[in-house]
Amino acid sequence: MLIDNIIAAIQELATVQTFFFMAIGSVAGLLAGAIPGFTIAMAVILTLPFTFGMPPAQGLATMMGVFVGGLSGGLMSGILTGIPGTPSSVATTFDGFPMARRGQPGFALGLGVWSSFFGGVFSAILLMAIAPQLARIGLEFQPWDYFSLVFFALTITASLAGENLIKGLIAGALGLLVATVGEEDLSGVPRFDFGIDYLQEGFAFLPVLIGLFAFSQLMTDVRDRKTATRALTQMGDVNIRIEHRKAIGSVLASWTNLIRSSLIGVFTGILPAAGGSISNILAYDQAKKASRTPDKFGTGFKDGIIAPESANNATAGGALITMMALGIPGDIVTAVMLGALLIHDVVPSPSFISETPVLAYSIFISFFVANFIVLTLQSGGLRLFVLVTKVKMYVLAAIILAYCGIGVFALNNIVNDMWTLLVFGVIGYTMRNLGFPLAPMILGVVLGPIAERWLARALAISTDAQLFITQPWSLFFIILSVFSLLFTLYQRDRGAKAWTLYYTPALLLALALPLIMMGGIVRPALSLVLIGLGIAGLYKARKNQAAIKAEIID
Repeated sequence: MLIDNIIAAIQELATVQTFFFMAIGSVAGLLAGAIPGFTIAMAVILTLPFTFGMPPAQGLATMMGVFVGGLSGGLMSGILTGIPGTPSSVATTFDGFPMARRGQPGFALGLGVWSSFFGGVFSAILLMAIAPQLARIGLEFQPWDYFSLVFFALTITASLAGENLIKGLIAGALGLLVATVGEEDLSGVPRFDFGIDYLQEGFAFLPVLIGLFAFSQLMTDVRDRKTATRALTQMGDVNIRIEHRKAIGSVLASWTNLIRSSLIGVFTGILPAAGGSISNILAYDQAKKASRTPDKFGTGFKDGIIAPESANNATAGGALITMMALGIPGDIVTAVMLGALLIHDVVPSPSFISETPVLAYSIFISFFVANFIVLTLQSGGLRLFVLVTKVKMYVLAAIILAYCGIGVFALNNIVNDMWTLLVFGVIGYTMRNLGFPLAPMILGVVLGPIAERWLARALAISTDAQLFITQPWSLFFIILSVFSLLFTLYQRDRGAKAWTLYYTPALLLALALPLIMMGGIVRPALSLVLIGLGIAGLYKARKNQAAIKAEIID
């Protein structure tokens, strides 16, 4: 039966017309992702009217090309100009842009392209294999669990701060403050507006993001005449050839990072309203924490590109799992696709895959094939994008700023968004000069409203704060948050102080508790494994501590 459904789905998609529309959609997605201010959701929404006259499988395959292309397109502008094309490529700029500035734009782009491809293929395989089972996890999440997940993501601020911990925390707090300006989402109560209409509207995320990253970077690049009249290729030994073979080898050599980041992306995608803006930052943070050389992150390190890019493309597979198995859109893009299905009289539900298997597997296969189409188009298109490195900085700055302005204005057709771009560009430039990292501030701006929204919903249901601990998934993420906050100290004292020997065993034992609370068979069994590993770790830590004391006495 499974083979018959797959064959029927392939026959449904295997037409020249379908592949042509998928290619057009992929190009549109790549362009939308590469232009700062033009989101993937906007591209999919603009594509939707053109799919009305198509058969359901063909129309969804076209939008799938836009979806995958948009996720992959954001890395190009992020790596070459330091401006993330989409919110899901924010973390890619942390190492991609420094690597490009260091003289390796071709290698950086190659890493990004192949990481996106492998992450997308990995999630596509999971999508086809275990969609209904994984989607049930997303159904378990309640407002308390969502808030704890976002709170865990916010603890990454300490990790992204690097050596400037105090400045990083200040930047993160400033980002959270910016997110609270304007009307509160659920009640509409104005905050911090001081009677000014401009502040009452609040700050739209994309103008803030582009101002902090793009405007501040452009001001830095053209602040003196000598730098402004030089191109990137004149700033050192720059290799502008796309290094596909070297990039593939590097990505596969970091296979643990690739799989871990892809799993983070799939899991985050399964959770409704989480999306790539969370998964790429989470994956970057976990890659940094698991690395033996965390100090290299932020300087142009390959794992700092592999982690966020594989995660954000894998998020698409997770979001599709939730949409298809439960009829719940994981993000705004899958919400549009859900609308497209409803237009064609197809209603996603827990029985969707069993009742309409051919259409379901058509979506699976089109998502899988879209990754190959995007890879082919992107590999050819990178040759054009890398020519950016030959343009003089003052010309490049003017063009980029113009596109940023157009993109920001087109977002809501509001002049105030242009002022937001300018104001936060100046703030970002000032912070750069004073040594404040911008990444924690961006994290606060992105995650602050999400955390506030879920906290408000949780408190609207019940004011009992104990629910944040008694709910298993919430407790799971709170435990991770505590250990995440301690990780900076652990990293500093590792190998020098005895308490660091107990960090990992304590984490394993702590995580076993919420898994036991979840019930069933698999999760309590997994908790027993964690307890065993934790006890073994404690025994080993005690043994190592005794050996260290003996050496000191001798």
